[in-house]
Amino acid sequence: MDKLYKIGEVAKMYNISTSLLRHYEEEGLLVPQYIDAKTHYRYYGIQQLEVLNTICSLRALDISINDIKTYLEGRDIDKIKQMLQSQKAIVQQRMQELQTIAQNIDHRLALIDDALSSKINIIEIKDIPPCTLAYVENSIAPQSYLDLETSIRELEKYHNNTSVYLGKIGISIAQEHLIKQQFDQYDRVFMILDEDEYYDGPIIKLNKETCITIRFRGTHKDAKQYYEKLYQYILDNHYTINSFSKEITYIDEGLTDNVNLYVTEIQIPIRTEF
Repeated sequence: MDKLYKIGEVAKMYNISTSLLRHYEEEGLLVPQYIDAKTHYRYYGIQQLEVLNTICSLRALDISINDIKTYLEGRDIDKIKQMLQSQKAIVQQRMQELQTIAQNIDHRLALIDDALSSKINIIEIKDIPPCTLAYVENSIAPQSYLDLETSIRELEKYHNNTSVYLGKIGISIAQEHLIKQQFDQYDRVFMILDEDEYYDGPIIKLNKETCITIRFRGTHKDAKQYYEKLYQYILDNHYTINSFSKEITYIDEGLTDNVNLYVTEIQIPIRTEF
């Protein structure tokens, strides 16, 4: 009679848990050769170990329990080739998704580092590169980042997955309201889309813009005085407001409890009157 191994011995041999072996049994993948009627001890023979080798090899390739079960019910070369090819396609898709996630992480880390090194309360003229904005029209007066949640959920409805929103969500004041110095009510919530990022809702494609900008220690609720400062600078230097503002909070209570590290940027597109 072939040697039989207790469940604990098999678990130790394969460096897996006894609960996992019981799970394989419950799924019909690996039935012990013998179960003692009195002690309920489970014993495995060479045939079960061969099956377990196959299970462990396929699970190492992240092949599902259901697919393994189907394969074990009728082992076939064509079937295993098809299963492996299908799994390879899944893995390649995951690799692309993970590469996108890695790029998003790098982008967000760069945003944080840039925000931490900000020039605070300094008005600058910047050329802002082209970008695409997803948006919802929404009249709001946010007091914290949580006041944007309803609009963010609206943006998500047209998105293929939950995005990394750090440094991507902003609010804007319409051009006509900026000209009238109405700086305490916003007209739109937007999300800056990454290159090739899928979005099925309303979008705005912006060309390169020359903007007057300022970064300050605070959040959206603190922005009004900085709009006033920018507006006065525009008047003094004979600029004309050319489009809606973009206001983005890079560091706020969503990232830190330290209010001294908060950073928000306002961008107002301008053109010269000369």
